[in-house]
Amino acid sequence: MAITQFDHLVVRVNDLDEGIKTYRDGLGFELDRTSESAELGVKQAFFNLPGGGFIEIVSPLSSDSAVGKALEGRGEGMHTIAFAVDDLAATCEALKAGGSRLIGEGAPTVFVHPKSTHGILLQLSEK
Repeated sequence: MAITQFDHLVVRVNDLDEGIKTYRDGLGFELDRTSESAELGVKQAFFNLPGGGFIEIVSPLSSDSAVGKALEGRGEGMHTIAFAVDDLAATCEALKAGGSRLIGEGAPTVFVHPKSTHGILLQLSEK
């Protein structure tokens, strides 16, 4: 089991346009694209990072989405850090043995619950 690379990070914001303004105009990141995911219940903006990976800014489509609930409970800020791993099944077994709570085990992408990581959702997938 090994993390092989950083993939991306997700920042939750109340207002996507304000988030884009901050990361594009204030911080100088280049906006790659925007989209909307009804399945995830979010609007998204993607900023590629030098050297690989990207920053994804998300805002909820409704207050009852996962991001909407996180905003209500914890406010704006870091939501997810995503990593590629060499063996997802072995990684999941090792994490569970260490006491981590997993979300979506058996799927191509598995999440480590924020209660197991001091408040940050970790996303793991094989690349």
